[in-house]
Amino acid sequence: MASLATGTSLTDPAESAKQNENNYSNVGGERDFHIQNWKTKADQAKKAEYFRNLEKCRAQIANLEKDKNGNLYSKKNDFRAEYSSLEEFEQKLADSRKAEKIKTERELSKIHNQVRKLQQQLKDVKPTPEFVSKLREMMEEVDNAICTFKDNQRVRYEELMKEEKTTSNELNVLEKKIEVISNSAPENSFKAPCGKTPVEKITTHLPEEVVTFERFLQKTGGRLGGWDDFDHQSFLKVWTKHKGKPSYLEEALSYLPSRTKDDVQQHEAWYQEFLFLDERKKEAIQEWKAKKQLEKEEISKLQVKAKEILEINFKEMEAQKHKLEEQRRKKQQELESWRKQKEIDAAAQIQARLREEEEQQRKQRKERERQFHVKLVVETHARLRKEKDDLLRLEKEMQEEIEREEKRKMAVYEICRFQDRDQRKLEEKAQDKRAKEEVEAEKERRLIKLKEK
Repeated sequence: MASLATGTSLTDPAESAKQNENNYSNVGGERDFHIQNWKTKADQAKKAEYFRNLEKCRAQIANLEKDKNGNLYSKKNDFRAEYSSLEEFEQKLADSRKAEKIKTERELSKIHNQVRKLQQQLKDVKPTPEFVSKLREMMEEVDNAICTFKDNQRVRYEELMKEEKTTSNELNVLEKKIEVISNSAPENSFKAPCGKTPVEKITTHLPEEVVTFERFLQKTGGRLGGWDDFDHQSFLKVWTKHKGKPSYLEEALSYLPSRTKDDVQQHEAWYQEFLFLDERKKEAIQEWKAKKQLEKEEISKLQVKAKEILEINFKEMEAQKHKLEEQRRKKQQELESWRKQKEIDAAAQIQARLREEEEQQRKQRKERERQFHVKLVVETHARLRKEKDDLLRLEKEMQEEIEREEKRKMAVYEICRFQDRDQRKLEEKAQDKRAKEEVEAEKERRLIKLKEK
């Protein structure tokens, strides 16, 4: 009995420890079960909340679609013809979304089938290498399919984010444009177009560069190139920001949603031509003003000189008049003294002779004045003609000098271009030579290493 009691006392602690371990494992299992159950319920609650929000969003989308179709695509709408293209584009987008949905569902169904097959295999586990290898292959296929699906969805999501950003920028630009139009004065919006006067009637007296610039504006739609002020200012803002570099094009398209890439490039070419012709026009106007100022100064000098000559002639005529009056007075005195001595007939002859002399002198004076005026006009005309010929000859010489300078610059440019090409060829030959030398050196090093071995 004692030995039995002793044996019983020795085995009781081991059994109690084992029982405690079993009890602990049971408690831990129950706790894991409760945690797993709680996680499952939380996931189900999240899924239910997600699907409720999804249904709510779908209902909102359906209501918006209904309102949009009723307002925009109604047959009673006055802008039905304008919205038809928008309706076609929206239908294309809907078809694209539907096709993408079908494709995504097909991929998910394929992954789901692979997972179900894997689950079926896990229900009947066989401890054989073939089964483990097959199970591993199936798991890899499922994992690859899921990773591929995630990568494709990630790429598509990034594309959609980029499109959303572009669309948002375009909408912001359109909103600003609409705001500018709505804030503009009504009288400016409905101003009647004024008739255009032909360039030939306006600029017949202006330099050729000015005429060319005005014709260019009339042919290309004015100082905005046929664009509205908002689009042109947006283009100028981006083009100036990038200093005319090609990198401006992508940003400009985001600011000009109603313009294509070709439209922007054509507008850039027009604007560069506009700047070139405008600069030529300004230079020509400055030259024309300077020329007119010189002509004005010359005419002013001639007028001053003619005035001085007329004043001198007037003074001479006054002096001659006084002299004639003095002579007439003396002769009158002589006549009076002679009349005392002679008969009345002799006095009458003297008076007739005096009148004849005065008339002759008056005619001579008029003839001298006429000859002087004709001479002055001829000299002035000859001087102006000579100055005009000198000016034309000077302009021709300046044009020839400009052409020679342009030819010289072109020759220098061609020489520099040939020199750069020859320099590049020499550098390429030197690089080829260095490369060959390095290859030969590498071969020599390898031969030396082989010989050392």
